[in-house]
Amino acid sequence: MTYQVVLGKTAKSDLRHLEATWQRPVAKQLLTLTTDPRPSGVTKLRGVENEWRIRVGDYRVIYEIDDEKRMVTVLRIRHRREVYR
Repeated sequence: MTYQVVLGKTAKSDLRHLEATWQRPVAKQLLTLTTDPRPSGVTKLRGVENEWRIRVGDYRVIYEIDDEKRMVTVLRIRHRREVYR
């Protein structure tokens, strides 16, 4: 019952531009999404159909879950003050 985690174009760029001290914790959190795409602490975003948010320190990972294809698509990885703009 594993999911495939796919980084979108924006998320790839966001991950590359993260400070080095945050890249490892974010990558570790992305790996946990393969076994449980809705871990404790995850929040469904209001106003959109299928977007979820998980916190990693001051950073937020915004992603979509496709249960039929068993795929998690990461849309954005940004600091909390920038992610919702």
